[in-house]
Amino acid sequence: MIALELDREQRSAVEAPYGACFAILGAPGSGKSTALAERVARARAANPRAEPLTIASPNELDEFAVALLRSNGSPVTLVDDVDAEATFAEAAAPLLELQWEEFSQDQLDPEIPGLRSPARFLQSAFRLIRRLRDAGIEPSFVLSSALTGATEFYANPPNLADPKLLYATKPAYHDSLDAKAPELERQYRREIDLAKIITKVYARYVEIVGSTGRMTGRDAVIAAAKCLRGNPALAAAVRERHACAFVDDAQELTPAQLDLLVAIFGESLAGVTPCGEPGCAISPVRVTQPQATFARAQTRVELRAKYREARREVQRVSSVRDEAQLIAERVAEWLAEGYRPERIAVLFRSVQSVQLYEDALLAREIPVVVCGDVNVFADRRALDALALLWNVHDPFRHDWLLRTLGNPAVGLSDASLATLCAEPPSPQRPLFALDQEPAPTTRASRWDPKRDLRLGWNVIRGEQDGALSPDAAGRVQNLRRLRERWLEAMESLPFEEFARIVWREGLAREGEPGGARARAQQVLLRRLLDRLSGYIRGRADATLADVLAYAEDRMDSDLESCAEDCGEGFVHLLSVEAAQGREFDNVVVADVRAGAFPRWYAPEAFLFSPKLGMIPKENVGEAMASRTAKFTYYVARSKAAQHYYDRERRAFAYALSRARKHAFVTASGAPTRGVTAPELLEELR
Repeated sequence: MIALELDREQRSAVEAPYGACFAILGAPGSGKSTALAERVARARAANPRAEPLTIASPNELDEFAVALLRSNGSPVTLVDDVDAEATFAEAAAPLLELQWEEFSQDQLDPEIPGLRSPARFLQSAFRLIRRLRDAGIEPSFVLSSALTGATEFYANPPNLADPKLLYATKPAYHDSLDAKAPELERQYRREIDLAKIITKVYARYVEIVGSTGRMTGRDAVIAAAKCLRGNPALAAAVRERHACAFVDDAQELTPAQLDLLVAIFGESLAGVTPCGEPGCAISPVRVTQPQATFARAQTRVELRAKYREARREVQRVSSVRDEAQLIAERVAEWLAEGYRPERIAVLFRSVQSVQLYEDALLAREIPVVVCGDVNVFADRRALDALALLWNVHDPFRHDWLLRTLGNPAVGLSDASLATLCAEPPSPQRPLFALDQEPAPTTRASRWDPKRDLRLGWNVIRGEQDGALSPDAAGRVQNLRRLRERWLEAMESLPFEEFARIVWREGLAREGEPGGARARAQQVLLRRLLDRLSGYIRGRADATLADVLAYAEDRMDSDLESCAEDCGEGFVHLLSVEAAQGREFDNVVVADVRAGAFPRWYAPEAFLFSPKLGMIPKENVGEAMASRTAKFTYYVARSKAAQHYYDRERRAFAYALSRARKHAFVTASGAPTRGVTAPELLEELR
């Protein structure tokens, strides 16, 4: 029995047969998810012994793949892209050290695009590998396509002087198209070497992932599909246990995820119900082919009703600070009207730099939480907490010690800090200096007595206390006493309890008790502690030094994210991807200006095309232009920038569709002409 009142199209979607692949299509707010939920309930009632495979978002398919591998005896540990990037760096280490035999035997030229900057090369190569994994492309296919594509392109190059090509290319890159036969031959050799290097590193990465079992979601999906294809009995058992599958937001499925569904349900995807809208694919990270996904459906229904149509308003102000204040005022008005905080969201294209907006809301005592592509480890409150742990482990890391001394809990002035950094007026030197004199830190110290680290010694020994004011000296002495107690706690208590004690005693609470700033600080510290404790749980022998090194690696990564929902009582500051599948009463789509939403189009250093093979952007060696001819040709012919900004427009439309009642669009600064990047607010206006 259907509990909800459905319209005719929704009812036809619910009651469609389950034997074939059936798709539910519709724009945001058309009731797709409601119809899908009722279709799932009907399937459970019809076959109580089989549990339908319900995928609320494609990310859940990654988790299903991990569970499948574990149930089949594979020891899989799910890791994120930051850990995967470290694995990729491990795979590439012999390359960066030029230890490959191919270099010594002159089979490869080390002068390849990007290799002069190893860190940047690794980042670019890893981003390419992620996209290849999403597409389910194996290393062997990369090399064969690269060799074939390079041969066909350079043996019969296109007309690089074509007026249409020149018109579609920025004048700054016209010089890359002025490439004669010798230059193209040189670029060809560099490209082949690059393809071989990328393929070898990629293959080594796949080998390490398979041997260690430390997999990202995309790695697990590929491994699960291979496992099912190699074990027909297991595939049949999974298909019997999950007679049907229901996938919401199916437009975000990657080719590798679709291949996993094929491995379970067959080429026809019998029993699978993909639900979504091909035009709503917005992920800038994962490779998706929505048209190919929905093309597998034998039958489909398209929902046309509009159950969510918010009133829209746009406003542009002079500065980002004014925009933040405007948003805080509007959110405060909504709260005063009786809307609950968790029913209000402020959406950005990215939440990596939204501190100004967060501060404006907190200043009005509006509790907020940030979710999406935010780096928890780089937040100022997390850095304050990590600094205290560093002070316990190594007081001679002066960058962290200065942060603690200058923060509100200690609050020393610049003059006091300068005094602590100076030599005592008449330092008393020890009569005998031992070569291995231990520092008053951990039992296994990393202290080198030959280093002259005055600030650390002055803080932990008190040699400059007499030169400080009584108040400043008292604060330093209190920190010294706390640190001695923390050292004992570090050795006697579990890490999580030890960290709580350090932060409770050493951090100043932000705002009033129970206030917005205090609650936001607690959420951030809980997130940080969960991440650090998770690292400890996976490594029984991990020390405080290991934990702090892990945090330092994380704070420098641009792959960090946090999608945790903190429940009720908070206004949400979200990236568009973090808002997928969610709806709110009131939504602010913020910072809608060129360069922020949409972000600037910046092509990757390495592109890959199954037809053209490897496409490096950077030209190296005795080059007359900064870009390769093939890259300039491909970007222009494929209309890469146009497709990129089309996706950004879809993301903007999707953000607007998250609102049930009010959608408020804001931007700052004067609008541009929209030549380099579109002005989405002006387009909406």
